[in-house]
Amino acid sequence: MSVSGKKILIAVSGGIAAYKIHFLIRDFVKKGAEVQVIMTPDAENFVTKLSLSTLSRKPVYSDFYGDNGTWNSHVEMALWADVMIVAPCTANTLAKMVHGMCDNLVIATYMSAKCPVFIAPAMDLDMYAHPSTKKNLELAESFGHMIIPAESGELASGLIGQGRMAEPVTIFNTVEHYFTSHNHSGSLEGKTVLITAGPTYEAIDPVRFIGNHSSGKMGFSLAEEASKRGAKVILISGPSSQTINEPNVELHKVTSAKEMLAKVFEFYDRIDIGIASAAVADYAPKEVAKEKIKKNDENLTIELVKNPDILKTMGEKKTHQFLVGFALETQNEEENAKGKLEKKNLDMIVLNSLRDEGAGFKNDTNKIKIFTKTEKKEFNLKSKDDVAKDILDFVESQLLK
Repeated sequence: MSVSGKKILIAVSGGIAAYKIHFLIRDFVKKGAEVQVIMTPDAENFVTKLSLSTLSRKPVYSDFYGDNGTWNSHVEMALWADVMIVAPCTANTLAKMVHGMCDNLVIATYMSAKCPVFIAPAMDLDMYAHPSTKKNLELAESFGHMIIPAESGELASGLIGQGRMAEPVTIFNTVEHYFTSHNHSGSLEGKTVLITAGPTYEAIDPVRFIGNHSSGKMGFSLAEEASKRGAKVILISGPSSQTINEPNVELHKVTSAKEMLAKVFEFYDRIDIGIASAAVADYAPKEVAKEKIKKNDENLTIELVKNPDILKTMGEKKTHQFLVGFALETQNEEENAKGKLEKKNLDMIVLNSLRDEGAGFKNDTNKIKIFTKTEKKEFNLKSKDDVAKDILDFVESQLLK
């Protein structure tokens, strides 16, 4: 798929490589993309608004206010874009981006953007190699942004080394490849996907329960992405503050593991894909006190009984469904995940580890490994929205086999 019809937001910061942006704009416009350019104030020392607006065929903005006092809405531009490209991205602009130093139109627009962000760094070789720059690039990647690495060659200082902004054709090809590989509109059309999400709460008495720290974010991200790909989604969620507003998503809220099991099997025969991302409590109190248990000086003993294993039951009753499980592990991780894949009759399992920084409960990011009976694929730390895309990409690749 080409970039034709795509909305490209290019943010130019103040580096000598800014002159190359003319060629990048020209390439996108030639291929039918709509291009909006914004600049940092320092970028105007290197390129003019006139030249950039002539090529992009749109006004170019570098401040929140126009010459006639009109407001240049960073929010509107951020929400308009299909992708945002920060090129050249100086060390200063990079630092502001990852640390939220919102003091100009470019950073405000970036912080309002919900689209994929591409960063093409450009700076002298010692600045590029500096530990702070490396850390900031790692932070940007952890946000889910795509880094287009600086190239090696002669720099503006006369030194030779890595730091030169990637050539416009490289940036263009990277973005075009993104659209090609992420063209999933309608890819799950006609499929019904059931997703479980969030924790379950097992009542001890009218006010207390056994539960866990699952937020449900991963399951809701999967539901949103599956809906965008055209699937009819049945989302069964335990207690969660997450919300979803997708027309193809049917949300069912439950509390306990038994309620979730019953709800899953209301729909199970009719689904094509089942994704069990919920963190279901393994045990529940044998008896639930009718009144609040009063505090006293004695130790409290609660007898627990094993909850139904929802995923195992799904595997046992599987006929045509493609079944995906999740494994959250802290030790013997791969061995345990593969064991679960086999024992529960799954087609695929997603492993994440609480030992990985930024992964697991209560985070907006996750780091996963995917296993089938014959394959293994590892992924970097990403936003849960991007992880959802990776998981569904992998599911689709398996369905095509």
